[in-house]
Amino acid sequence: MTFDFKTFDLPLHIIRKLMTKIISYNLNGIRSAISKGLMDWIKAADPDILCFQELKAEPGQLDLTLFDKAGYHHYWHPAQKKGYSGVAIFSKQKPDHIEYGCGIPHYDFEGRVIRADFGDVSVISVYHPSGSSGDERQTFKIKWLADFQNYIDTLKKERPKLIICGDYNICHQAIDIHNPQSNANNSGFLPEERDWIDQFMKSGFIDSFRHYNKEPHHYSWWTFRANSRSKNLGWRIDYNLVSSNLEAQMKRAAILAEAKHSDHCPVLLEIDL
Repeated sequence: MTFDFKTFDLPLHIIRKLMTKIISYNLNGIRSAISKGLMDWIKAADPDILCFQELKAEPGQLDLTLFDKAGYHHYWHPAQKKGYSGVAIFSKQKPDHIEYGCGIPHYDFEGRVIRADFGDVSVISVYHPSGSSGDERQTFKIKWLADFQNYIDTLKKERPKLIICGDYNICHQAIDIHNPQSNANNSGFLPEERDWIDQFMKSGFIDSFRHYNKEPHHYSWWTFRANSRSKNLGWRIDYNLVSSNLEAQMKRAAILAEAKHSDHCPVLLEIDL
């Protein structure tokens, strides 16, 4: 016998337990974030899945019992370069499979992609490169974007239900950046980058935050300079992109700007999986 839970008037706390809460968070250094109260915040937020980016650490550099005691299975894909990049997925439910990297060595060397499969749904934590340090890295970023699109296009044939969480290092539209005019020539808001993420979404992905919120002045990253965060002079570069075939299962999305363990803040997706 099966039950349609929609026919019952369930209490809110039970309905929420039926949802999967996914949070993506660029930590700008997991050790630094822990020193600023990250573990207490995780306990209070109580996500089912955490997608981390920019770990700047390897598992051996931390007390892993912190995460075990918090109730998470944790999977790390650090960069080979010390103190740089790195992604991870923490999950209360043990995944059926973990895939480390995207299969392209010069990207996997930098620890930019990790995937966890749960039944027929895959959750990816991705850290897209920044091009702000100069022309060489901007060229690297543009090549990455094309290769990442190809990687996802191929993956969709095998795993069509995808949730791609992470720091994309791109603002999609003018509404996603505090001063679009003055940033028009800056990496992260260049026309070719904006065109790429626009086409990426049109290839079959939903910007979960914009699906629910069309208002301006919502950002996920602020420079440390000039009190930008207190003035809310930010960029929205962190996304939970959901494949279109999961649209009906999406329930809520939010930016959790009150969390201050990094120059980024977490972004939330609640979905019925």
